[in-house]
Amino acid sequence: MSDTTETSGSEDLAVADRVRKNIATLSPELQRAARWVSANPAVLSVQSMRRSAMAAGVLPVTMTRLAQALGYPGFEEMRQSLREELVKSAGQSHTLRAPRQLSDQFPEDSGLRMLEQAQLRNISSVIRRNSEQTIDQAADAILNAKSVLIMGLRASYGIAFHLHYCCQLLLPNTTLASNQAGTIADQVWRLGEDDLLVVASLAPYTRQTIDLAQQASNQGASVLALTDSELGPLGQCANLTLVSECDSPAFFHSMTGALAMGEALVSKIAHRGGEKTSRYLRKNRQRLRLMQAYWDRFPSE
Repeated sequence: MSDTTETSGSEDLAVADRVRKNIATLSPELQRAARWVSANPAVLSVQSMRRSAMAAGVLPVTMTRLAQALGYPGFEEMRQSLREELVKSAGQSHTLRAPRQLSDQFPEDSGLRMLEQAQLRNISSVIRRNSEQTIDQAADAILNAKSVLIMGLRASYGIAFHLHYCCQLLLPNTTLASNQAGTIADQVWRLGEDDLLVVASLAPYTRQTIDLAQQASNQGASVLALTDSELGPLGQCANLTLVSECDSPAFFHSMTGALAMGEALVSKIAHRGGEKTSRYLRKNRQRLRLMQAYWDRFPSE
């Protein structure tokens, strides 16, 4: 597949618009870089090509090739375009300042402080990247579905497990997908038009996750994606997408933003479910008390 694409007529388009217009024609490596650029415009606007490439998980030359594929002479021109876009957007001005202040305040070797700041940005991305209306729609989709299958594989399993653990205290119709004995495809196969697949996956995306989400969509089931980019493979097959960032100064991708997204979603479900979810939660709390599930003895002071 060619790494260049037709950009005629796109000279006045913003960087994110150029990515959306051309994403399908880019090579997989350029797609990975493009998704990171779209998700992190403020960060890219103030840091070097090398560090941006490292954060995106690609080679520095890939950033140059991406800029050229989007119609820019090179990386610096693409970055300058991003800077101008951010300056024009008054609502985004604080986002433009934050990475530069962070770079000045914390040197590269201040590991824990950089990790702290990255995690804070990941958590705040839940609000920055999703409208309250979109989160409401996601909560309603879970509340109104006949059955809800929640799925996450590899590193994203923890996101799915936490979301399901909370949801099953509020609703009787949620199930955590399990690949025990290789049966996960069977569980997805049972989904129909009145059912919902809630699927979590962050880059690098697990192939089986994408295949199963596409299978559910082809069967007529609704798909709610918890992921890191609307332009990613889950965003392409989902009916509704919630986005959180997963940046980290370490070698791993952070799950903190996705977990925060799940908790925001559960909070919305509890609120919008009204008396129905409240009644079911009280029932489960009573059951847990009878089971003596939690330690309730405290040493005397």
